[in-house]
Amino acid sequence: MQVRGIPREKLGGIAGASWIDRTRRPYVEGDTAWVPVVPGEPFDREIDAEPEYSGRGFFLIGDIVIIHGRRPAPDEIGKIIKFRNPRGVLWRKALDTITRTPRVEVVWGECGETCHRESGYVYILDPSKVMFSQGNRTEKSRISQQIRDGNRKERVADMFAGIGYFTIPMAGAGATVHAMEINPIACNYLQRNAVANRLADRIFISQGDCRDYLSGIYDRIVMGHFDASVMLHHVLSHVKPGSIIHLHSIGSCERNVREIVEGAGFSCGIHVHKVKKYRPHAWHVVHDITIA
Repeated sequence: MQVRGIPREKLGGIAGASWIDRTRRPYVEGDTAWVPVVPGEPFDREIDAEPEYSGRGFFLIGDIVIIHGRRPAPDEIGKIIKFRNPRGVLWRKALDTITRTPRVEVVWGECGETCHRESGYVYILDPSKVMFSQGNRTEKSRISQQIRDGNRKERVADMFAGIGYFTIPMAGAGATVHAMEINPIACNYLQRNAVANRLADRIFISQGDCRDYLSGIYDRIVMGHFDASVMLHHVLSHVKPGSIIHLHSIGSCERNVREIVEGAGFSCGIHVHKVKKYRPHAWHVVHDITIA
């Protein structure tokens, strides 16, 4: 059975989608709902049947399980091991904000470098050293589809590129991407992933503070960090009418964004949409800012 991964809270929004195979039931794995796809439509993975699992939520990165939140109990770890048979189980305690370096503990097996496959791309990484957010899968697809639909050669800035979670699919959609990353370990994986996906000719990498490397004018700028709004004024020297900025935050900051953009002499249209729930009563949102 071919299935597509959808954030669980977005299931209601796809009820009328034509790509859904309504003869089969979706199932939920952690925060992701795997929805059956009719033949000929794009899909993320193939499964044999609906698995039986009713335990602690987790993410699977390559062959390594990642658990967030409180420390997992032994019986929770045991259920996950039986269900997924991973190489190792990693408990992520926290995430340092600037370099987005995880603080982790191996609670079972062995962890290290792995190869994760998503939406037709490969990502080489060590999840004990760098972040990988599976919750942004729909957002990556959405932006990539905008690039394809635009039917033009876009020059894109990815200001917090990490290992390439936005960079790779945007380049795969046809854009030329200037990818900037301050964490040297993540930047090394970004370079390797550009080569592994045969996209190195479309991806130009700068290692360091993205504010120091912005150059020229971009058609699209991705600001995929929750504190990105404090850097918005740096970006406005590198846009033109028609440029689009995708600014991530926890909760809407639309009023502040509009004041900054208008203070730089532009007007703009802003569309705010939810990506996923970040914590109780707080959502990870993206502001699509179209410069006018």
